[in-house]
Amino acid sequence: MAGALVLALGLNARSGVQHLAQDSSQDKDSVAKADQPLHEASVVDEVIWVVGDEAILKSDVEVMRLQAEAEGVRFPGDPDCAIPEQIALQKLYLHQAAIDSIEVTESEVNQSVDQQINYWLQMVGGSKEKLEEYRKQSITQMRASMHDDFRDRQLIQKMQEKLVEGIKVSPADVRTFFMNVPEDSIPFVPTVVEVQIVTQTPRVEQEEINRVKDVLREYTDRVNRGETTFATLARLYSEDPGSARQGGELDYSGRGMLDPAFANVAFNLTDPKKISKIVETEFGFHIIQLIDKRGDKIKCRHILLKPKVSSEAITKAQLRLDSIGNDIRAGKFSFDEAATFISDDKDTRSSKGLMANTSEAGRTSKFRMQDLPTEIARVVDTLKVGQVSEAFQMTNSRGKTVCAIVMLKSRVEGHRATITEDFQAMKEVVLRNRREAYLKDWVKEKLKTIYVRVNDRYKDCTFEYEGWIK
Repeated sequence: MAGALVLALGLNARSGVQHLAQDSSQDKDSVAKADQPLHEASVVDEVIWVVGDEAILKSDVEVMRLQAEAEGVRFPGDPDCAIPEQIALQKLYLHQAAIDSIEVTESEVNQSVDQQINYWLQMVGGSKEKLEEYRKQSITQMRASMHDDFRDRQLIQKMQEKLVEGIKVSPADVRTFFMNVPEDSIPFVPTVVEVQIVTQTPRVEQEEINRVKDVLREYTDRVNRGETTFATLARLYSEDPGSARQGGELDYSGRGMLDPAFANVAFNLTDPKKISKIVETEFGFHIIQLIDKRGDKIKCRHILLKPKVSSEAITKAQLRLDSIGNDIRAGKFSFDEAATFISDDKDTRSSKGLMANTSEAGRTSKFRMQDLPTEIARVVDTLKVGQVSEAFQMTNSRGKTVCAIVMLKSRVEGHRATITEDFQAMKEVVLRNRREAYLKDWVKEKLKTIYVRVNDRYKDCTFEYEGWIK
């Protein structure tokens, strides 16, 4: 999709410029400075573009440049021109997301952050200490530094998805594309697999649950006695990294944006001086404090603590799954039956454990290897069709530790696409092309109506879009 680079790079720099967009007088001063010739060597930082009511700083460009170099990303044309344009495209989508009231929940952001950290952990062999040494940050600092970046990525993605949601392609469109594309341009279809899964969730010991609840009760008592504030405790101890650094504060949210159990308690609060009872959600245990209610939305603080799963519980779950795997291999029952009647995975039980992959072209059971969760892909890569894996530990889509066994149901090796065998893959290509074209046209139209101010040094640049210079 157009703007893939927009989703991948540079968003973590925007937190440093938000204050510039909040005060109109500051904006005017910033715009004026953007037009003044400055000696590069004497400038610590400066506003180089303004898009809508948001400024782009010179430091934003440098952050994206360094991130691109670290990830091996190459920009088309002159990076000094392409990088600011990519950041400006981000601003366009974020500006439209604000107009259209596009929102992402804290749980969505935290889930994405957790998945990224889990991926990094796997890359260094699962060692938290090695990861912290390599990145020169604690896990908590990593979570905090990534929060705004991942929130904005999701806002942009949701905005793009909304813009293109009405675009469809028919079978005739796919056939026409296949007939007209040169043979050497026919897409290469990578290896795709179908995977069935059975999971067991390690049981959290009651003693650990009691410990977490006792800690939350102690926090409540300390606030009620006036020893400290809820916000202070949230900053120090909450395990929700996105809100912890804001004193546990969540922005105005409707019921649909919150976990149902959390929402039921939060929306029943009436006194900002009182703290809620302990609430259990899929993320852990919370206490909540009301800040304000506005219509059908609520603003509150919370402290989240997550019970720890013991290594003994993980081992026990893996041993049970290994026993189940042995029974399947011995023919005592099928993998289908195990997935239907034994698995904890509510997302796949009804499909006999068959994992589902949701893409732009729709929902399918076929995965490219890179689209599988990393832990599963690593195991599947060693299996033959019909083979059941040994038990392994992984983190599910909700950020929880689970144990699993998988069976490789089918594998189709990579090849040049054919219309008969790879219709779905061809459909995705056609759909992606149409959506990219639509988004390009949307940007061109948007540039006709939004305020843009560009520093003089960029006015000789060759941009992808001509509308930046007015």
